[in-house]
Amino acid sequence: MIDLFALPFMQRAILAAVLSGLMAPAIGTFIVQRKMSLLGDGLGHVAIMGVGLAMLTGWAPMPVAVVVCVAGAVIVELLRQHGKASGDLGLAILFYGGLASGVLMAGMAGQGAGGLSSYLFGSLTSVSQADIWLIVVLAVVVLLCTIGLAPRLFSVAVDEDYSQVLGIRVKVLNLLVVVLAAVTITVSMRTVGLLLVSALMVIPVATAQQSFVGFFPAFFGSMAIGMLAALGGTMGSFYLDTATGATIVVTAIGLLGLSWLIGGRLRREDRFIPFVEDHGDHTHEPAEGGPAGSHGHESHLAIQHGDHLDYVHDGHRHAWHGDHYDEH
Repeated sequence: MIDLFALPFMQRAILAAVLSGLMAPAIGTFIVQRKMSLLGDGLGHVAIMGVGLAMLTGWAPMPVAVVVCVAGAVIVELLRQHGKASGDLGLAILFYGGLASGVLMAGMAGQGAGGLSSYLFGSLTSVSQADIWLIVVLAVVVLLCTIGLAPRLFSVAVDEDYSQVLGIRVKVLNLLVVVLAAVTITVSMRTVGLLLVSALMVIPVATAQQSFVGFFPAFFGSMAIGMLAALGGTMGSFYLDTATGATIVVTAIGLLGLSWLIGGRLRREDRFIPFVEDHGDHTHEPAEGGPAGSHGHESHLAIQHGDHLDYVHDGHRHAWHGDHYDEH
């Protein structure tokens, strides 16, 4: 273990992996909510075109891939918003055109498809100091945006029409999501690779949904699970002498399988305080404007449920929702 952390290239690899493990589920949460889980695969194909262009021009691969992938993400979202992507035909042309263009330009640069392998499947040991600085800056931007705008992004992902009624700038936030996804994909191409990065965006999210109740616990839980999978996979690949990207994804799948076994227990309702309306000597917490606002002075038992409080009235739980209460 000491030898592992003493190696400079492994220090850079672990830092890059941990940041990727945090970023990918953070933006992946909103991608999954929008039922666009395969967006990462498509944008990964576009990023390959950026890598091929960098090889052809002699520029640094990561900055070029970021620019090309972001441009492709914006085009995809604009096509979707304007209804030009019917049948996904336009998206397929863009995605596979990017893959073909990347391979073609890599061949013209004299490196061929083999030169792309480290970007397709990840190569943490080749992460340079300059790559680390770029990864850190982009990771901070992605995490600040996803955490800071999490309630709005979640609202848009769940119901665009209702969010628009609330005055949320839906189109801008949708563009932001795909741009952040593009940035995350290109940053993660050195860790899990462009062909596997979508797994790191989706699998930790699915694991967190099996293990946590409520949006914010699942959101931050997915980030913790992603970081754990990235760290465990990186260390495992070092000792097992296996491909880093594949080991990270297999570790994430292992955590998902574990969540299926214990997640049901973690989410069971009987872990919460029993909800029985009190008519005896129990202490009640007054619920101002409670579930039945016309009851005036009545008090209701307050029950912690996930990330919010439920109030018990007439044997039923009620949760505050906007300007009214919903009955469970």
